Amino acid sequence: MAAVPRVAVLIPCYNEAIAIGQVISDFRAHLPTATIYVYDNNSSDGTAAVARQAGAVVRNEILQGKGNVVRRMFADIEADIFVLVDGDDTYDAASAPAMIRALVDNQLDMVIGTRAEIAQAAYRSGHRLGNIVLTGLVRLVFGNRVSDMLSGYRVFSRRFVKSFPALADGFETETEFTVHALDLAMPTGEVPTPYKERPAGSVSKLRTYADGIRILRTIFLLVKETRPLRFFSIAGALLLVLAMILAIPVIRVYLATGLVPRLPTAVLATGLVLLACLAIVCGLILDSVARGRKEMKRLAYLAIPAMAPTYGLPASAADEIRE
Repeated sequence: MAAVPRVAVLIPCYNEAIAIGQVISDFRAHLPTATIYVYDNNSSDGTAAVARQAGAVVRNEILQGKGNVVRRMFADIEADIFVLVDGDDTYDAASAPAMIRALVDNQLDMVIGTRAEIAQAAYRSGHRLGNIVLTGLVRLVFGNRVSDMLSGYRVFSRRFVKSFPALADGFETETEFTVHALDLAMPTGEVPTPYKERPAGSVSKLRTYADGIRILRTIFLLVKETRPLRFFSIAGALLLVLAMILAIPVIRVYLATGLVPRLPTAVLATGLVLLACLAIVCGLILDSVARGRKEMKRLAYLAIPAMAPTYGLPASAADEIRE
């Protein structure tokens, strides 16, 4: 009979002294056997002291940014199941057992807690619109398997955590989670979870426009890195269209008179055609490179043993996860 899986709750924090005590208390109530880790990211409001008093294992990460904290957490902590949640008390701890059960029962690598608002103020309009647009872009390129890409509430298998590159510095780390799973065709799932507003006095660290631009830039770079043929083919097609727009009037004049009076335009159009061809060739070459990198990431993922199936859990442990 398989051993009871080790569950780790990972909470990255920056100035969350108002909320973190309640978050730890809620997860301790719903996941009593889990180890709760709080990584303090240079807080100045006593977050670490509050978390330690609430019974969490508290560690520090001096490199500022959520992505840097996640990278450190994934490197340091050993467990079979990893629950990642923000420390702002906006996510529902009662959903964690259902998310874990979905992960274990279906042998998944990532379960996303998709947010369902229970208060109008929970989701700022700019954040809501940004999530819809950015999630739509990722679905368009990488596949229609996620509905809330920017959710900060997720459950991961050990396979996912220990094969995740973790290159992001800030809030774009959620985008990396999603693209990593979709690019390697990992089994993923979603569980709806209530989403509430922050406690009074607590302030969001997410900057709507600045972080939105960073996330958009991350999507752009990930498309270039993982889908180079598509990326450079689109760039080549745009250059080719622009070249045709410039060249058609020149060709018409040449066919009518045998002259090329707009020589600079003809030279520019020729240069754009050459750049278009170069872009497509670059895409073909980089596509082979990207395929090799994908194979290596897949092998690193497969080198980590899969989680034991649900039926290997003792009855008491299974009941505990359900509750």
